[in-house]
Amino acid sequence: MDSIASPFSTVERFVFRGRDFFIKRDELIDPLLSGNKYRKLYTLIRADTEQYNSIVSCGGMQSNAMLSIAALCRQKGWAFHYTSKPVPPRLKSLPTGNLKVALELGMQLHEVAAEDYPQLTRALKSQTDASTLFVPQGGADPLAQAGIEILAQEIRRWQLETGIENLHVVTPSGTGTTAFYLATSLPDAQLLTTATVGDTAYLLKQMQVLGAVPENLRILENAKKHHFAKPYAELLEIYNELKDAGITFDLIYGANMWFTLLQHIHAIDGPVLYVHSGGLIGNETMLDRYRHKSLC
Repeated sequence: MDSIASPFSTVERFVFRGRDFFIKRDELIDPLLSGNKYRKLYTLIRADTEQYNSIVSCGGMQSNAMLSIAALCRQKGWAFHYTSKPVPPRLKSLPTGNLKVALELGMQLHEVAAEDYPQLTRALKSQTDASTLFVPQGGADPLAQAGIEILAQEIRRWQLETGIENLHVVTPSGTGTTAFYLATSLPDAQLLTTATVGDTAYLLKQMQVLGAVPENLRILENAKKHHFAKPYAELLEIYNELKDAGITFDLIYGANMWFTLLQHIHAIDGPVLYVHSGGLIGNETMLDRYRHKSLC
C-alpha cells in the first residue's frame, strides 16, 4: 500500500426487497483501511511519521481493526504489536483472512492465556511511553471522533444537496464507537444500530465510556440471538441476497445489521442511509467456517 486514499466516499441508491436504500460506500475508501476503521484511525493516518515508533493493540485474531492498524503501521513505518487470546494451532500454521494479511504487513503477534485477557488493556497501557501509542480493542477511543466527524460532514453535505429530510442513518456496532460519534455529530438524524457483540446492555456500557448516549441513537433489537462471529444460516442467506442485489457486505457485522434492520423496517418512516463498515477481507475466513459447518 503506497498511499492512502481520500476519506470521501460516494452514496449510492440501492434497491433491496423492493425498497430504496442509500449506501455510503466507505468500504471503497481503501482496500485494507476501509469502512469505519478508516474513520476511527483518521487522526493517525494524518499524523506525522515521527510522532510514534510503534502501536500497541489487542483484540480478536481476525479483527478488522487489527488489519487496518497493521496497514497503517506499514504505511507509516511503525512497529505494530498485537495481543490476542491463543491462536488455534491450525490457524497459526496456516493463517487466513485478516490474520494472514496483517502478519504479511509486519504485525508482531503476541498471545496471552484466555484467563489473563480481561486484564490486558491495563497491562498494555502501562507498557507504553511517548513514542508508543495504545489503541484499545476495536479502535474504541476518543481518538476516533475526528474521523467520524468528517464522515458526518459528508453525510450532512449529501443530505443538503439531495434535499432529503427525516434521515435514518444505519451502522452496525461492535464497541459502538462509530454509532456514538455519528449520533453526536448528526443531531438532526436518527441513528440506528444493533449490538453484534453481546447484548444491548453491554453495548450501552461500552458507549457510556465515551459519554452520555445521544437521544437520537436507537439500538434495534434482534428477534434472534446471534453469538458473535458464529455461522448462522439466516445470516449467510441475507449476505448472499445482498450480494446478488449488487453490494457485498461483511458476514459478521453487516449481515447481522441487515437481518435486524429488516425486522424493523416497516416502522421506519423516512429515508435510510446505510454506512458500509467495510471488513470484507474477513469474509474469506467466515465463509470457510460456513463451509466447515456445511452451511454453504
